[in-house]
Amino acid sequence: MMITNIKKVFWSTIQKILIVFALLLLFTACTKKEALTTASFKTNSGWGYTIAYKEKILIKQSVIPVISNTKSFETENDALKVADLVKQKLKENLSPTVTKNELILLKIKL
Repeated sequence: MMITNIKKVFWSTIQKILIVFALLLLFTACTKKEALTTASFKTNSGWGYTIAYKEKILIKQSVIPVISNTKSFETENDALKVADLVKQKLKENLSPTVTKNELILLKIKL
């Protein structure tokens, strides 16, 4: 009788461990990792941004695009706003170019 109870407890414990392990695997498999990431960096005259795909830098922008001056973004927030716009364009398989009108709509200090 004692051996039967020990077997039941053993198999019950194994079943619980397997269920927890299966749920953990399911949760891990379902989490989506962001392939494109953005980051800001400090330049001599302001801020710039990078866009990376799986930790490989695709775009490194240290100046504001489409303006005649070679000027960095005034704030880190400005650089990240443009980086997010470019990242969204890349996700939609669009050209990552930024227009002056888009900079104005994002309220980037030119």
